[in-house]
Amino acid sequence: MLELARLEDLPADYRAALGTQNLVPLWPNLRGVLPPGQPRPKTLPTHWSYESLKPLLLAAGELTPIEKAERRVLVLANPGHGLENMQASAAMYLGMQLLLPGEWAPAHRHTPNAVRMIVEGTGAYTTVDGERCAMERGDLILTPTGLWHEHAHDGAEPVVWLDVLDLPLVYYLEASYHEDGPRQAVRPGAGERRYARGGLLPAPLFERGTRAYPMLRYPWREARAALEQLAAAEPGLDAVQIEYVNPENGAHVQNILGFYALMLRPGQTLSLPRRSPAAVFHLIEGSATVSVDAQQFKLAPADTCCAPGFSRVTLANASADQPAFIFIADEGPLHEKLGLIETRN
Repeated sequence: MLELARLEDLPADYRAALGTQNLVPLWPNLRGVLPPGQPRPKTLPTHWSYESLKPLLLAAGELTPIEKAERRVLVLANPGHGLENMQASAAMYLGMQLLLPGEWAPAHRHTPNAVRMIVEGTGAYTTVDGERCAMERGDLILTPTGLWHEHAHDGAEPVVWLDVLDLPLVYYLEASYHEDGPRQAVRPGAGERRYARGGLLPAPLFERGTRAYPMLRYPWREARAALEQLAAAEPGLDAVQIEYVNPENGAHVQNILGFYALMLRPGQTLSLPRRSPAAVFHLIEGSATVSVDAQQFKLAPADTCCAPGFSRVTLANASADQPAFIFIADEGPLHEKLGLIETRN
């Protein structure tokens, strides 16, 4: 490979002259932005233990009232990007959010897309665009770009959920902002009931719906049942996985990130293809081991880990008699739209 000149090889007066006119020579920096063979991601394989972070999250509830925090969240930051940048990967933000009984996190809307994967607790709900979405363990709730949303808690125990946003990308594009709003009026109806049967769409007078996000809550009981039925119907299938999609058109539920649920049969080990998007793995039920290249993470329920793009990922169910269920988020839709999606052996 051709060896390029270094910046320090240039005379100091020449470098100074470039700087005064806001100019930068490309050739000393070319390999940094166009490395040979494959990208050199900043994202590092990282594991966040829920057992370890939960006491800190509950302590935040005692230290900071919701009125002073608005959203009481501990960010799951990837050290490869610098903790201050609050990134799990190049395009994904993760946070564990706490809502205590009687609290209300006020309505707002923002440009980044968000989803909520409910970790534990009962009695809370999110109102999105006027639709009240109950929050139960394993549920996926969408709060897409531009839609008003708020969280409230009528129960008796803390409720915790995992936030997944495309905030790093939207912030990088200088398009990130939010607006505050009043408490929403709740309208009747719920998308998960209108779209409760696979292959069947509500079509009054032969017309499809026009809402960009017709289904906002994806109940875990339905996703889990779909995985179990798929596993039973196709016993030879290696990857028992479903994708959360828009029920009207089958597209990804949001524009930037993709979301999936995967079941590992008892004792199963599954090697994933090496793909260009970074991915996040969050254990809903069971016990599992996630190997990312040379690193191995043992996941207990509600643990989360991430893998850079093009890494070799192997998932293993640690139980010989019980299935394991994993929620996956990745940057796949973004890579597809940009024509960057790639899979390697």
